[in-house]
This record gives sequence, structure tokens and C-alpha cells, in this order.
Amino acid sequence: MIMVSSAIKSNFYKWHRVLGLIGLVPVIFWTLSGLSHPFMSNWFRPSIAKEVFKPLPQSKMAPALSLQQVMDQNNLHELRNFNLIHFNKGTFYQVQGRDSVYQYYSATDGVLLPNGDVQYAEYLARFFTQDSTSTLKSILLQTNFDAQYQPINHLLPVWKVSFNRPDGMDVYVETGHNRMGTFNNHTRKTMLWVFEQFHTWQFLADIAGDTFRNAFLLTIMCVMLFSLISGLTIYGLFWKKFKAIQQNRKAKGAEDKRFVHRFHRQIGLIVSFVMFTFVVSGAFHLFVKLYHNEPAKADYGQVINRKQLAVSNLNLPIADSIIKQSGLVSFNGNTFYQIVDNKKEALYFDTQTGKERELADEDYARFLSTYYHTAASGLKTYKGRVKVDVIKQFNNEYGFINKRLPVARVSYPNGDNWYIETTSSELAAKVAGIDRAEGLSFIFLHKYFGMSWAGKDIRDIVSMLAALGVLVASLFGFAAFLKNK
Repeated sequence: MIMVSSAIKSNFYKWHRVLGLIGLVPVIFWTLSGLSHPFMSNWFRPSIAKEVFKPLPQSKMAPALSLQQVMDQNNLHELRNFNLIHFNKGTFYQVQGRDSVYQYYSATDGVLLPNGDVQYAEYLARFFTQDSTSTLKSILLQTNFDAQYQPINHLLPVWKVSFNRPDGMDVYVETGHNRMGTFNNHTRKTMLWVFEQFHTWQFLADIAGDTFRNAFLLTIMCVMLFSLISGLTIYGLFWKKFKAIQQNRKAKGAEDKRFVHRFHRQIGLIVSFVMFTFVVSGAFHLFVKLYHNEPAKADYGQVINRKQLAVSNLNLPIADSIIKQSGLVSFNGNTFYQIVDNKKEALYFDTQTGKERELADEDYARFLSTYYHTAASGLKTYKGRVKVDVIKQFNNEYGFINKRLPVARVSYPNGDNWYIETTSSELAAKVAGIDRAEGLSFIFLHKYFGMSWAGKDIRDIVSMLAALGVLVASLFGFAAFLKNK
């Protein structure tokens, strides 16, 4: 029996050391970069004067020409969309052509504004920063995510407006919807790089691709989980022996030569639960990423002919004083003016008759949800109309990381929820059963949102102490390994 116990102990120790050594470097990377996250997202996060741009109502923009008049004057036979905007003391039609490029035409005389989108991007960036004096280093159109403008920002394409200031401020603006993607100064850029390289291991994705990166990290997570389990098993099976050794040492007054091993066991036991939450939620997060590895559906694109616009956009049965945004949508064989009012509600008016269509925003959300379903996501036929409701604030399922509000939630009988931003025709998020479980596990077990009741500062401090505990336990384990050599 003693020989069996010794063999079991030897094997557990052996595998615990091997697994711990494999996971040591990833643990150091993840804990140190995790410690930096509260500084990046909270304490050292740069501030900006304005985060939301509120457009003028159409009554104050006072356009003299209709969209049709501007198109006719400039020989425009088709477009994807349009909006009315006001900047630099003028009102302009922002027209998105077939090539998705925005052109700006004066709503007073119909004349094209050269480099209008660049000028409007600068205007918005200066509005958000309230900086009218600093010179600009550059204005670049960004069509892909990168280290400083990451996928968590969602909005593309955006203009990256870089100010020539000591803080190195960059502001990312989406001119098509008058909004900001994010903003970074020198400090935040550095922290973003650290987090991307050491927490999400972007360098691995750059070398071998995203799928390989996620699969490799998931393997490491499994190694860490087995290391944790083997460590707890050793402590559980042999804690009486550890206790007896310590008592004998104290009774003899002998020097504690294995204090490093003791600290590793004690700290490891204390942080075992938080390590378990980090590992399980991280592994689940990676598994869902691999599970949803199918290519995304291309954004819904429409091309509307000038002949489809029979009714003037200035003669709709709605008061100009409540029109905050104008646009066009085409679906199910019909084309509509999409008008956003001062309550952020989208109203639809037929471009042929000018009549309002009731519940059209719900219909458009259903249409877009059907469009964005891929073969992998599947789409069954359900009896009756799929439920649609409007989400005007973020919640546990549709969190602030999704950026877009308000959105229409299309709820299917199988429990899937598809979130659609109808004003941009974009899929904001999709949440199936596994997504919902993963999202909750990540925000509560990985980001400690369960501590939000105590405030963001306390939550961040608790998460940092948890990460620090895991790091210290791992380093003591490595030190114990070296002492055994």
C-alpha cells in the first residue's frame, strides 16, 4: 500500500511539474497583461471632451434643394444612401455612391464639396476633442482593424484623425453616422500593444492565422486546468503528510528549508478558485471563437435608382423639427425614406407615394436578420412573425462592447437573438445558446462584473489581486522546481 501511494505521489508530482512548466510563460504573459487592463480601460484611460455628436434637426439645417434636385444637377443616376449634415456653416447632402464613397453636395446650390469626407472627418474629430487649434498630423481612411483600432470597436470604415499634439491623440470617426469609434493617446497605444501581444497573442495570429492561435491557446488553457487539478489532488491526498512534516520541524526547531514549496502550496490553494474561473472562462471563450469560425456574411448592400425616388425627401408628412437623420432603405421590393426622429425612432415613408408604413422598422430588422444568417448559423421556418423589440440601453447579453444603440432584437423560438442596427443595416451581434452562456461566463468569471455593485475601481482592484495571486503562486512553483534541481 505504501509502495502504491509512493508511485501515485511520484506520478502526480511529475505531471504537475511538467504541466506547470508548460503553462508558466503563458501565465506570466496573461497575468501581467491582465494587471495592465484596469489601467488601460479605467485609471489611465484618456479623456475626451465630447463622446456623442448630436446633429441639428432638419428645420435648422434648412436645405433649399431636395435630394432629387441635387442628383439631377450632378447627373447622379444611383446611390446607396444619403444623409443631411451641417458643418462649416453649411448644409450638405452626404451621398454614398455605388463605390461606397461619400460625396458632399451643397443643399443650397448643389455644388460638390472637394474632399468633403476628409473635411467632415476633421470637423467631427475637432468636435469630439473640442480642439480647434492643433494642427493635424494625418487623416487616413481605415478599412481594417489593427493593433490600435481593434475589433472590439466594431465600426468600419473609419477615418483615423491624428493630431499633432504632445499626447499623440488619434480619433477614429465614422462619418456616415456622425460617431466616434474610439480615441487613443500615446499611453493607451502602448497599453493596447502590450495587451494585444501578451494577452490575446496577436503575434501568433500574425504568424500562423487566427484559427491556429485560438487552438494553441485553448490547448494551453487545458494544460493549465490539468496543472491546477493535479496540484489540488496532491494537496488533498497528502496534506496530512505535509502537516506532519511541518509539525516535526517546529518541534525540533529545525530550519525551514522548504518554505518555497510551502508558500507555493498555500498561495496556490488560496487562489485555486480564481485560477479556475480565469481558466474555464478563457477556455470557453476560445472554444466559442473556434466554434464560430465561419466567414461573416458581407454587409447588406443596396443600390437605389434615381427613378425610384418619386417623392421629394423635403415633402414627407413629418415635421422638419423632429427629423434628426435621413436615409434610404430598400427591401422586399420596396424603397423607403428612413427617418430617425428626436426620440431615436426610425420611421419609414414610401419613396413612390410618400405614405408612412407602419411597423416597417420591425419588418426591416427581420429582413436583415434573415439576410445575415449563413449556412452555418442556419435559419428554420417558423410559424407566425418572429418577435422584434427595440433595445435602447446595454445589458448583460448585449453589452457596451457592441457599440451600437439603439438596435432591434430579433428573437427566434429556439432562443437565438439577433441584434440589428437598422439605421446602418448592420448586424450588431448574434447570441445563440452557447454565446449567451459564454458571454455570461466571461463577464462574471473573467472580468468580475459580479463585483460591479461595489464600483468599477473596487472591481478592478479585486480582479488585479486575483491575477497577482495566480502570478505569485506560479512563480513560487517555478522557484520550488529550481530548488529541487
